[in-house]
Amino acid sequence: MSEFLEVPNFALQKGGMLPLARLAYRTLGTLNAARDNAVLVPSWYTGTDADSEFVFCGGGKRALDPGKHFIILTNLLGNGISSSPSNTPAPYDRGMFPNVTLYDNVVLQHKLVTGTFGITRLHLVTGWSMGACQTYQWASQYPDMVRAAAPIAGSARTASFNKIFLLSLRRALTLDPAFDEGFYARPPLAGLRAFAAIYAGWGVSEAFFRTKAYAAFGASTHEEFSQYFWEPFFQKCDANNLLSQLWTWEHGDISDTPAFKGDFEAALAAIKAKTIILPVDLDRYFPPVDSEYEARFMPNGECRTINSIWGHMAPFNPADAAIIDAALNELLG
Repeated sequence: MSEFLEVPNFALQKGGMLPLARLAYRTLGTLNAARDNAVLVPSWYTGTDADSEFVFCGGGKRALDPGKHFIILTNLLGNGISSSPSNTPAPYDRGMFPNVTLYDNVVLQHKLVTGTFGITRLHLVTGWSMGACQTYQWASQYPDMVRAAAPIAGSARTASFNKIFLLSLRRALTLDPAFDEGFYARPPLAGLRAFAAIYAGWGVSEAFFRTKAYAAFGASTHEEFSQYFWEPFFQKCDANNLLSQLWTWEHGDISDTPAFKGDFEAALAAIKAKTIILPVDLDRYFPPVDSEYEARFMPNGECRTINSIWGHMAPFNPADAAIIDAALNELLG
C-alpha cells in the first residue's frame, strides 16, 4: 500500500505550481539505527512502486533485500498515483496539469528522504528506464547524498533520436479526435491502440521478434504480442498521465538546473557516487554509446553493457536480471 508525502504550494522548475504536491511511495525493510542502509528506487514510465517491488525484489533472493536494506520505492509524478492529471483537483487537472521535470521529482524525493526519514546519505540509488534518469539526477543534484548509483537502461540526458520516438507517441494520442485537447469524455482508445503499436516495436529489439522471443509473453505472432500484451497495458492508462510523463522524459537533462546551466559534462563530473551504468546493447531508446560518453566524465563511473535481445525490457528477462543483481550486489558491498 502506498503512503504519501504532501507538500503544499510546490513551485515547479519550469514555472507554475501544484497547490498540493503528493509523492506516493512505499517502503520495504527497516531503517537501521545509523540510517545508512537506505536504497532508493524511483519508478519508470507508467511504473508504480508495486511494479518496482516486483522487478527489483520479486522472485526469491535478490540484491535488494528487505532483510538487509531499507528500500524506498517512489512513484513518478504523472504516473496516476503521485500527483497526476488524473487525480489532481481543478484547475490543475486533465489537460491543465503543469509540466514537471526530473528535477522536480528529485526535489520531492529529497524532501521525503531527509524530512520524513532523517536520512543524510543513501547507500544506493538505482532504477530502470526513467528510474535510471532519476538516478542520474539524484547523483548530480545531491552528490554528497548518494554513496553508490546504478542507472539501468537510461540516460543523463534524453537524446534527439529518443525524442523522435516520444514525438511519435504524442502524435498517436493527440491526433485521435476523442482526445479533445486533454478534456476527453471517454478514453481516446484509437490513439491508445496506436500508441501501443508504436511501443511494441521499440520496447524490444529486432532480434527479439526474429527469434520469436515474444512467446515468453504467451504470444505466437508479433501481432498477438502487440494485441494481447501492449494494447491492454496502455488501454488501462490515462492518456493525460501518459503525456505528462512523456514530457518529463523528453526534457530529461541533469545539466538543466540552476547549478549547471546546461553544462552537461560539468553535471556529470559533479557525480561523486561509485556508479555502474548498465545499458543494454540492443536498447532502442538509450543506446550504450550515450552511456559510454557519460561514464567518461564521471570520476567514479563505469559502463557495463548488457547483451540482450530483450533490448530495453532486459530487466524482465531472468538471465539479464541476474546480471543486474550482480552489479547491485557489488555496489551494496
